[in-house]
Amino acid sequence: MTVAHNLQLNGVTVTVFGRHLHALHRWFPRVEVRPPLEPSDPATSQTVLADFSLVLALHPPLNLTDVHPRVVLLDHLCRSGSKEPMARRLFDFCRDELALAVTQKANGLTAPAELQHRKHATRVVIHPTASTADKCWLKSRYVSLARRLRQRGFDPHFVVAPEERAGWLDVLHQGLNVPAFDTLGHLAAWVYESGWFIGNDSGIGHLASNLDIPTLSLFMRRGIARTWRPDWGGGHVLIGSAFIPGARFKERFWKYALTVGRVERAFARLRLATDQRASQTVSAVTPPAFARKTT
Repeated sequence: MTVAHNLQLNGVTVTVFGRHLHALHRWFPRVEVRPPLEPSDPATSQTVLADFSLVLALHPPLNLTDVHPRVVLLDHLCRSGSKEPMARRLFDFCRDELALAVTQKANGLTAPAELQHRKHATRVVIHPTASTADKCWLKSRYVSLARRLRQRGFDPHFVVAPEERAGWLDVLHQGLNVPAFDTLGHLAAWVYESGWFIGNDSGIGHLASNLDIPTLSLFMRRGIARTWRPDWGGGHVLIGSAFIPGARFKERFWKYALTVGRVERAFARLRLATDQRASQTVSAVTPPAFARKTT
């Protein structure tokens, strides 16, 4: 969406295909968003893409070079030796490789006008799952963290995918919450009105950061964090394997080495940095740049 947004700033007509983005199409009112192309139906994809002069893709679900004559794959940005995160790398791609005259480190995300940013100041979104199990901190420690946060006056909620929810309903007996959401858009609205985010390396962490929710992200290794850390709003990264030698041991044991106390202290530092950032803001009532204005 960063690439799409910057192309549009320079007068290019853009259409985006994607499952998650289509679920959030209301949050991207300035660009056409369609459902994803189906890898099982390349003939239809070829017909659909025939209307476009250029196709750009980061992780395409099908071999686009077989269905369109002009394809630019962006996966080289993931493998780049840059020390910048992906959000910055995509902006640099627009500026340096596409040579666009006007560029922004933004993606056009726009919150619906009826929502209030960080309305529930003490609500903490905890996202304890990820795309793979090796990225996930221990469940028992997430629960301990949530209980400590509640003792300190916060309102922690565990946010998981519908297919993961059954494995987390046991925390209800400890007075903790596991809200359910019908759509990704409803989840985005709920995150937008929350005060804080704590979670693993995941897409929800990027969404929270993109919504300018103060974000604490837990990563297994520094190299992975360098590339994939959220880089939109204010946020901190905590490396679980900071004191473990060797990449293989880091990936295996980071979740055991990372204590609840370290995460709690990192969250305290995030809160302090957020307060300092707010004090430097010209006006505390100024909405984020991505908030949709009413007319």
